[in-house]
Amino acid sequence: MIRKWQSSNRQPLLTLWLESTLYAHPFIEESYWYDSEPLVRDVYLPAAHTWVWEEEGELQGFISVMDQRFIGALFVAPPCIGRGIGRALIAYVCDRYPDLSLEVYQKNSRAVNFYHAQGFRIEDSAWQDETRQPTWIMRWQADRML
Repeated sequence: MIRKWQSSNRQPLLTLWLESTLYAHPFIEESYWYDSEPLVRDVYLPAAHTWVWEEEGELQGFISVMDQRFIGALFVAPPCIGRGIGRALIAYVCDRYPDLSLEVYQKNSRAVNFYHAQGFRIEDSAWQDETRQPTWIMRWQADRML
């Protein structure tokens, strides 16, 4: 079910990214996400290692890691939330990288609680000028889980 994304066609990833992002961030203007799509498509996704969860050929989630240490994306299709796809994708990358960080909006309590449950801990906070929202910087380390 999990496989490395190797296609140059990023449209399925972008479609899922936008659908999931709009669903998870109702406190941010939708226009921000639409304006961000070229950056995600042309800069972020090409620079990241991405794994996908598919069932019957349908993309239902993906996770991307940049610079072998930063989870820049974990997205699950809204109808598939709660089925263990996010946990499986996180476990998959945690098996491959010993030290991972991510940034999550503080108002996205569902995501914050999810990452806590996966062993991520808050290390710092940041302010996103573009969205005018505070975020948490969270980190997971393999040796901390032993």
